[in-house]
This record gives sequence, structure tokens and C-alpha cells, in this order.
Amino acid sequence: MYDSIDINEIDHINFTSNQNILIDIRDKFESILGNIPHSINIPYRYLALMPENYLKMDSIYYIYCESGNKSRKLCLFLNGLGYHTVDLIGGYQNYGKNH
Repeated sequence: MYDSIDINEIDHINFTSNQNILIDIRDKFESILGNIPHSINIPYRYLALMPENYLKMDSIYYIYCESGNKSRKLCLFLNGLGYHTVDLIGGYQNYGKNH
């Protein structure tokens, strides 16, 4: 089980603290073309292979991809390892439509 929210609900979350962290798991070139403010780019393959290099157990990670499919799979995997992740449903393509 994992948490999820619609990607357009993130405007109400404070990402300037170390508690809530927004992660863009798209490839670097996609992130350069456009991203959500305050997000950090950690491509899917790096986060899936070496989460301990990027994540801490005491933070909440809000994760998005382009459409929401990869972020859902990654959240399930990371939560199984004990990390607290939140899948942002709809992905960047839906965020971009409203911002």
C-alpha cells in the first residue's frame, strides 16, 4: 500500500523544508524542458537501483513522472523498502495543463 494524491494538490504542500521532498523521476532532459518548482530530478533507474543513496527513512517523498505510471510503480517498490512515498497521480503532463 502507498499514499497518492492528485498532482494538482501539491500547491498546498510546503516543499521548502527537509520533511517534504518533491522528486521528478523523469530523465534529465525531460526535467530540463520543464518541471514543478522545488522538485529535484533523480531519474527512475537511479532511484530504483540505489534508493539508499538518495532517500532517508524520516522524510516524505512526493514522486512524479510524465504520466503517473512509473511513479506509481516506484512508490510501491520504495514503500516496500520502508520509505514514505506519495504518488502524484496524473504526472507532469496533468500538472502542466493547470499551471
